[in-house]
Amino acid sequence: MGLLSKLGIGIGGGTSRSVSRPATGLPAGARISGTNGSVGTVSAPRPPEMQESTRISNGLKEFLWNLDGLGRGTMLDLGPAWQTTLSFFIERGFRVTSDDLLRSWKQFLGEEEIRLREVAAGSDSVDVTPSGRATRFVEENLKYRESSFDAVLLWDILDYLEPAVAKQTVGCLTELLRPGGIVFAMFHSKKPEVFQRYRVADSNTLQVISAAPLCAAQRVYQNREIQDLFGRFRTSKSFVGRDQLRETLFIK
Repeated sequence: MGLLSKLGIGIGGGTSRSVSRPATGLPAGARISGTNGSVGTVSAPRPPEMQESTRISNGLKEFLWNLDGLGRGTMLDLGPAWQTTLSFFIERGFRVTSDDLLRSWKQFLGEEEIRLREVAAGSDSVDVTPSGRATRFVEENLKYRESSFDAVLLWDILDYLEPAVAKQTVGCLTELLRPGGIVFAMFHSKKPEVFQRYRVADSNTLQVISAAPLCAAQRVYQNREIQDLFGRFRTSKSFVGRDQLRETLFIK
């Protein structure tokens, strides 16, 4: 049986916590069901995309190969709730939760400014260290049970988070993954000139969307730093593209 045929075992249900608006018309905050998709509350739409292209993704192909035979698995997509990505995995039997972590990070930064003003005014107290800030963000935005997911689509999110936040995010995701769970992550070899989003076109192709930036890139990770971040994972495999993006897989 072929890979995609094996993945297409039934259709599961899941939810979306994303506050972005998919380009294909799925409302923001929609709750996604694999059997009879339902639509929940709608929030403000994201600004329209500026440019779209495609790239061959060996990392995605390897990601799917590792998920081969899993059946009704659970997946956490930390990018926008693109209908194409959701449909691709739901049709292959996965229950998908979409949670736009970079948009949450932008919102968190705005809330932090208010907190710091309150601290300066003496009306509140808060841990303003990088570690304390990271703890607040992770605790507020990754509220899932341990061992909830078989796979995570992390995209290039870590490049945009503060280093302390990136470290705690990876630590949290490690706990959210079941043994044998896999993370698909991307890293820029230099600070990106444009802000990009990604969605799945087919089993080895990603659509790359240039969009209005949510936040600035924070760090370019070297190989050793990436391995340190994912030190609790037993296996990794990387694919380097001509577009200066490195796709990396980590297996718990």
